Amino acid sequence: MTMTRIPAVERRSILVDAALRVVAERGVAQATTRAIVAEAGMSLASFHYAFASRDELMAELIRRVVAQEGAAVLPDPADQTHPIDPTGQAGPAPLRQILREGLQRYVDHLAAAPLREKAMLELTQWALRSPSMQPLARLQYERYHALAAEALDSAAARSGTLWAHPLPDLARLLVSLTDGLTIAWLVDRDERATSALIDLAADTLAALGRPAGVSPQ
Repeated sequence: MTMTRIPAVERRSILVDAALRVVAERGVAQATTRAIVAEAGMSLASFHYAFASRDELMAELIRRVVAQEGAAVLPDPADQTHPIDPTGQAGPAPLRQILREGLQRYVDHLAAAPLREKAMLELTQWALRSPSMQPLARLQYERYHALAAEALDSAAARSGTLWAHPLPDLARLLVSLTDGLTIAWLVDRDERATSALIDLAADTLAALGRPAGVSPQ
């Protein structure tokens, strides 16, 4: 099959994957349209059939990666299994356990494709240095915060918990924690230290919830 016969959706996907590899390995400055099409094995004409500009491609890359992270980190809605207490009754999973499992899924997702997170860090710094591209950084973090809020809301519902602080504030805290975790892991790949960090993060976040029906002191 020649490139001209590849459906537009598939062509866009190939170019996004190629852009991610180039950004992660060489940085955004080197991720020119020519470098991206060379990585994808396409012509410049094929690129312009798929995207109006490199900026449009970068925005699509951000959307794609954040969506993948959401699919990897959020629990499967069909999985509503709960631990069994000593009386043999199924009950809500503890908030701390749910948070710890979610953070572990994030770490597993990071370890499976570190180039993806390297690319996202590169894109953030690039966008912040360019006034015209700063909306891309805002888009990236708006999606991160929305994903974090969804994860925290799900954790509260599954554990029968109410958050003691506004959900948007907690979502920003969770994103800040995972940002730091990501950079630390990319630098040293220390599994023991990472496991200890997500234990501490789960403890910290769980302490900010209270059982539903219990009035705050």
